Amino acid sequence: MARITFYGAAGTVTGSKYLVEAGKAKVLVDCGLFQGLKKLRELNWKKLPFDAATVNSVVLTHAHIDHIGFLPRFVRDGFRNKVVCTPATKELAKLLLLDSAKNQKRDADYLNRKKLSKHSPALPLYNAEDARRAIKRLKAVPRGEWRELLDPIWVRFHDAGHLLGSNMIEMEIRDRDPPLRILFSGDVGRYDAPLYFDPAPPPPCDYLICESTYGDRDHPQEDILDILAERVNKAFQRGGVMLFAAFAVGRSQQLIYLLQVLMHAGRIPRFPIFLDSPMAVDATKIFRTFSQDHDLSEGQLSPPSSVLDGPNVELVRDHERSKQLNRVTGPAVIISSSGMMTGGRILFHLKRRLPDPKNTVLLGGYMAAGTRGRDMQEGRSFVRIHGQDIPVRAAIDSVSGLSGHAGRSELLRWLKDLPKPKQTFITHGEPDSAASFAAALRDQYQFDTVIPQLGDSFELGE
Repeated sequence: MARITFYGAAGTVTGSKYLVEAGKAKVLVDCGLFQGLKKLRELNWKKLPFDAATVNSVVLTHAHIDHIGFLPRFVRDGFRNKVVCTPATKELAKLLLLDSAKNQKRDADYLNRKKLSKHSPALPLYNAEDARRAIKRLKAVPRGEWRELLDPIWVRFHDAGHLLGSNMIEMEIRDRDPPLRILFSGDVGRYDAPLYFDPAPPPPCDYLICESTYGDRDHPQEDILDILAERVNKAFQRGGVMLFAAFAVGRSQQLIYLLQVLMHAGRIPRFPIFLDSPMAVDATKIFRTFSQDHDLSEGQLSPPSSVLDGPNVELVRDHERSKQLNRVTGPAVIISSSGMMTGGRILFHLKRRLPDPKNTVLLGGYMAAGTRGRDMQEGRSFVRIHGQDIPVRAAIDSVSGLSGHAGRSELLRWLKDLPKPKQTFITHGEPDSAASFAAALRDQYQFDTVIPQLGDSFELGE
């Protein structure tokens, strides 16, 4: 008998962790960090209900922190086996895990210095050495090839179109004939998204674990180049600086690539672009290494170097240079991370730029509940940064076409030709989104849907 238990991304978007048990094998699909609301972040500190040392393998859908960010803590807690992923995910995970450890230490140090924490001292969830130990566990395997994790569990990867190296995971439990087939969607990408190819068709499965981040809504039907040109030109008419909070891996590269395409076509003026993220700069090298995974059909720029090249692009690594950007006047674009404005250099830029109505903050993609990005998206007059309430006077705008997540109609399109599974588990969505998408699958495709909550466990097969 096989069993799946949902230890993350169930009833919420983040913290992806699914434990599959079959025979003597225990495999964890994703090992993500909870983000957003305080009650979710506190789950990162709660002891897992299972022993990390008993898990035989971790397998990753992709490198975003809500899917890999708990790995250093998991290794600290006793996990000693391999973390299986694609080559691009391995390289990106090295950057993201070390950066996550650095950000946690920096945030803890800041809280201690300013005496803003009720804990004395405030501690990070893990440190850089924990991250390095986790990185040593990463094992890269190519897409499309079956791999045995531990008898009877086998997996293979298929392109999910969400991020460089991202996958859906096809799993077979081979202690029966025919094997029990489980499909983990990971995060499903958009169709015709810049830089990424369309998500591969889902293979037939007995059980489907499907994300629902945008399960209750669609992205506007807008041409991304048209809408980005309109937003940029409008922002510069105000005379200020455009600040874009972008994920350092993926979103930053997409944005600079598209801005360069628009400038090359004469649709927006030429202006300086400051990429204020050492990790984003490093990530670009990885993007170039895996340039065969890029779809650069939006413009005539020659791949792969065009993604971040240009005399108007400054790649900012140095912290002092980052602080000097406070003196930059428009027109200019500053791209900084993190994407949901939960930490990193973007917070210092927000403190400087939000109070000035000439500036524009451009949001792109999903903003989880409890993040500063969601607060601004919902029109809050103030956002809290480093213990201060910062007034939001800058214009808040958005470019939804840069979302890495399929909208509701795109998810339904992705699943349209999939033979009906025995059961479909709807995960990785806020409650309303998951419920709406589950209803759509029942109504349109007659799928038997379940919305698991944290800790729920299900037997699979007979």
